[in-house]
Amino acid sequence: QVQLVESGGGLVQAGGSLRLSCAASGRTFGSNTMRWYRQAPGKERELVASISSTGGDINYADSVKGRFTISRDNAKNTLYLQMNSLKAEDTAVYYCNYRIFWGRGTQVTVSS
Repeated sequence: QVQLVESGGGLVQAGGSLRLSCAASGRTFGSNTMRWYRQAPGKERELVASISSTGGDINYADSVKGRFTISRDNAKNTLYLQMNSLKAEDTAVYYCNYRIFWGRGTQVTVSS
């Protein structure tokens, strides 16, 4: 069993930055790809970024490339998402994902 707890969301003005964290329980944190998803009101959940177990393979959605950075610290069982140059369209609930496990999400609201 794995538990994921996101934090770091909030209200920020357009152009601002936020850093999301996802704290994971369980001994297998470092062995699989982890992902950040987001879901805006009325829209489907979409993949934002993924990072392999060692951090050597990273992928981003086109909409966030150059603005968001995903990283992980396996020693701390923590996944991060640094979000810069935020836009109103980044407003969503952001979820951490590990295999079949999901966190409850953290709300990010960007005011224009």
